Amino acid sequence: MDPLPASFTDGAALSHTDVLMNDISRRLSKTELIDRLLPRFLRYVQVWTTSDRHISDTPSTPGQWDLAKTIEAELRALTGLPSGSEITLTDHCYVLARIPATKGKEKAPVVGFMAHLDTSSDVSGKDVKPLLFKNYDGKTITLAENRSIDPAAYPSLADRVGDTIITSDGTTLLGADDKAGVAELMAALEHFLVHPELEHGPLEFIFTPDEETGKGLPEFPRDLVRSVACYTMDGGDQGELEAECFTAWKADIEITGKVIHLGTARGKMANAVSMAAAYITMLPRSESPESTDGYYGYYCPLEIRGDLEKANLEVFLRDFDQVEMDRRVASLNTFARAVEAQFPGGKISVKPQMQYLNMKRKLDAEPRVLDLLVRAAQKAGVEPHFKPIRGGTDGSRLTEMGIPTPNVYTGGHNYHSRDEWAGLAEMVAATETLIELIRLWADETAK
Repeated sequence: MDPLPASFTDGAALSHTDVLMNDISRRLSKTELIDRLLPRFLRYVQVWTTSDRHISDTPSTPGQWDLAKTIEAELRALTGLPSGSEITLTDHCYVLARIPATKGKEKAPVVGFMAHLDTSSDVSGKDVKPLLFKNYDGKTITLAENRSIDPAAYPSLADRVGDTIITSDGTTLLGADDKAGVAELMAALEHFLVHPELEHGPLEFIFTPDEETGKGLPEFPRDLVRSVACYTMDGGDQGELEAECFTAWKADIEITGKVIHLGTARGKMANAVSMAAAYITMLPRSESPESTDGYYGYYCPLEIRGDLEKANLEVFLRDFDQVEMDRRVASLNTFARAVEAQFPGGKISVKPQMQYLNMKRKLDAEPRVLDLLVRAAQKAGVEPHFKPIRGGTDGSRLTEMGIPTPNVYTGGHNYHSRDEWAGLAEMVAATETLIELIRLWADETAK
């Protein structure tokens, strides 16, 4: 790939592409930040931290301990860690770093920053082999096993000409969700320690397990956290800020058939496998993840298993509107009765469970949290814009616990897939936004 142009023509109006390339070039010149950010990210993605939603323990997998202990050790080893700092690794794999304020900023509010250690089980996260494509030329990126990432399919990639693009080798996901956020938090913290002249208030950095399981911060050490506000580094495209998310429910559907010898089954048998299949077909295809976007919710059958006598389905329900969510939960029972009518003798039990709530209402009540975030992005040279999360973060649950927690971009893309990638300049932008946000909070007054 050709090197970046040394400069851009002054005086003439710059095209959208020129503006982006100028921004990328400027951010890739931030060698100090990159030296703190990139090596960490490449180390972290190679730690196998896939979580398992079928396991109730926290953490659900042992690999998350490996990364948690790595983060704990790196925190303790940071040069310039001030007296009074507290580093805690809890019995359930939460890492908490509490950093005291610089002199004169002790009365500023305590603010938290959070990222999660685990990666999704949707695609393998074992033996991740990160690849760097420096000075990306805008062409299709070829990976292993005849896989490729085509910028024609992903416009965000097409916009990153000149950037350093980080991918896996195509046999696994990359793990930018959320190890990009973990690396950015660590790089931002180190930046303040290396530059003690930069003022900040009291800070908390939190690293959590099992975010991808949807459990909602089980065993979270709420009694240890003093933050009046927090920010999850778990978003995507540069500039995307997220202050509202799905309300999320899941339902365990238990199906009991009626079994008899197949040779004499006429009029007697209710096949639990067939009932499960019939139930899934009742879920509206127009209200599925692959058929909706924006503010439209969905049903998603996530897992099916069983035999003639017993079958189980796990169904996710997502919506931004509580009235619509109530309708979806009620519909699951309607579908159950309809399938039972088709299979006399068979029974279906629906067990719904709330996972997390839309954080919009509580964030609207704390406008300072979002106002400072927007200002921080702008001071970092990023044009911020809000979009709803078609999913959730640990911030959704933390907001319910009383700590308003919006979500911030990290520069990761195509999460939960083998096509996952991250742009280094975007990761630098996210880190710069963090730095500006911390500085802005230092000038606030605790309520």
